[in-house]
Order: sequence, then structure tokens, then C-alpha cells
Amino acid sequence: QVQLVESGGGLVQAGGSLRLSCAASGRTFSTNTMGWFRQAPGKEREFVAAIRWSAGTTYYADFVKGRFTISRDNAKNTVYLQMNSLKPEDTAVYYCAATSTQYAFFQEYRYPYRYPYWGQGTQVTVSS
Repeated sequence: QVQLVESGGGLVQAGGSLRLSCAASGRTFSTNTMGWFRQAPGKEREFVAAIRWSAGTTYYADFVKGRFTISRDNAKNTVYLQMNSLKPEDTAVYYCAATSTQYAFFQEYRYPYRYPYWGQGTQVTVSS
């Protein structure tokens, strides 16, 4: 089992920045990839970014490229999501997720069902 706890959400004005953190505990040695997802009211959960735990390889949804950066600190078992140039449409609950499964194509990690472990989520609200 892997436990995930997100933090860092809040209220920010459009154009501002936030950094989300996701601290992992438990069987973290088995983690292959961690991802960030978000879910706005009335919408499906959508992929934001993913990172391979060992190699640090990253993958982003098109709508966040150039604005968001995913990174990890292996020593702290923590993944970060630096969000810059925030827009009102970025308002959502942000979740981090983890999986120990390695897929042949990194694009597979954009699907929520690929991740068995989830955090409780942190609210990000961007005002216009």
C-alpha cells in the first residue's frame, strides 16, 4: 500500500502561481510512476502530468505545457506540481496518484484507471 497526501492548494488570482506537493509513504519503493490529475465540478477527472519515479521522465497534458512543471524529490518521497500563469479554467480539485506498474508507452499513464493509489485532493481556485 502507498499513502499519498497532497498540500499546497489555495486561492490565487489569474496569472499567479502555486506549488502543490504530494508526500508518499508506505511501500514507496515499488512506485514506478506518479501523476497529477484534476477534477472540476461536473467534469470528469483529467490528466495533468506524470513523472517516472526513478528516471524523472515527464509527460504533460497539452493544456499545461509551458505553464506547469512536475518534479520529484526521491529523498523526501515527494512529487511537486509547480503551476504558473494560472487561469480561471485551472480551478479544480487536484489529485496525485501512484502506480507500481510499468507500461510500454508513457501515454498510458494519462488514464486514471492506471493508478491504484490516490490522495484525498487539494482545492485550487483561480479568480479572474
